[in-house]
Amino acid sequence: MRRGLKWGDSVLLVVLLLPLAVALPRLGGLAGAPEQWLTWVGRGTGILGLSMMLLAGVVSCRVPGFDRPFGGLARLWRLHHWLGFAAFILVMVHVLALGLAAVPSSLAAAVATLFPPFSHGGVWLGWLAWVALVVFLAPTFEFFGKPHYQRWKRLHLVSVAALLLGLWHALLLAGEAWPWWLLGIAGLGAIGWRKGMAPQRRHPYRIEEVVPLARDVVELVLRPEGDGIRHEVGQFVYLTPLDEQLAAGRGEEHPYTIASAPSDTRLRIGIKDLGDASHALQAVVPETRVLIEGPYGEFFGRHFPQRNMLWLGGGIGITPFAGGARGFTGEAGLEGHVHLFYLANSPDRAYYHDDFCKIAERSEEFTYTQHYYRDRGPFTEAFLREHCPDFTEREIYLCGPPGMIAHLQRLLAGQGIPASRIHSEVFDFL
Repeated sequence: MRRGLKWGDSVLLVVLLLPLAVALPRLGGLAGAPEQWLTWVGRGTGILGLSMMLLAGVVSCRVPGFDRPFGGLARLWRLHHWLGFAAFILVMVHVLALGLAAVPSSLAAAVATLFPPFSHGGVWLGWLAWVALVVFLAPTFEFFGKPHYQRWKRLHLVSVAALLLGLWHALLLAGEAWPWWLLGIAGLGAIGWRKGMAPQRRHPYRIEEVVPLARDVVELVLRPEGDGIRHEVGQFVYLTPLDEQLAAGRGEEHPYTIASAPSDTRLRIGIKDLGDASHALQAVVPETRVLIEGPYGEFFGRHFPQRNMLWLGGGIGITPFAGGARGFTGEAGLEGHVHLFYLANSPDRAYYHDDFCKIAERSEEFTYTQHYYRDRGPFTEAFLREHCPDFTEREIYLCGPPGMIAHLQRLLAGQGIPASRIHSEVFDFL
């Protein structure tokens, strides 16, 4: 997880405020009667709300490399989610403020402001955009449980209707059209790329081998049919299986972290049974085709050669460290000494244990320590200090289950390690 503002955030903020800045002379000042102030707030929040909706579309384009100025795709998608949610709140304030601004005249005037005759098409387009936005965002509130991954992705098509209707609403009512044309082309163009062109640029691979790592965990070894992709340590891809015998997930894309070294001619992906699609992939047929999109992310994107590294991994979150360890010859771009702690429940759940042992034997710059919960209980500061006395001086990378990450962050913060030196990655609805 990348903390702090990135330069991509600054660019996004400038673009976000552009329509409001252009409209300011026409909006007038904030001084005056309460109804004037409410009118200003209503119009201003409407402008910002639509700008956020369109920018949420822009950052959803998912072009490899586009995520880096924002601190990785996981952070970019969190930004996408917050833009959508903030847009909804601002649109609600927009409607409420404009209605209240007309109340001093009369209640009838307030109702007429919000619900004018149908001849005022611009206002009713705004209401239609609001309805589409409510339908799209309703699952995020989880009234009926966590939304199904693929249904949630298909529901994004409703957001396109909200954007089109909202943009039409603004073009009919705004005095300055060019900022909306600019943002509209960018937002809808990004969605068009994501849904139309991007799927055509996926890379075909063949499943060369399915390697069992543990119960309900396999590693897929993928052979490119063409040039394949080039990746860095800690990145991830979207995998779309095409095996017609799969019980679930055929034709669906899901994110998986790369477990192979950048120099490996094969792409290796560790997959744990965590849902219908990942369960079906446990028995995928070798030599069937898959499509790969990416790579994305920058888990190890920030390099600090003046400091050694501490890796703390558990569960299927060990995969980026597997890729890093396998490429620990300098070509992976990871300088300095690395100490990896593998946090597993028991030895049979340490998926890449044998690989790590062999790498530690070959390289003096790589140290490997195991911690098994069933034997030792929770991971403690005493255990960490015993095996890695200089851990407070290292750059620290965490990857694993949410509970493990939360425990480690509290432990490390308790030792006075600044948050800027602790890096983690969380994938949710990517």
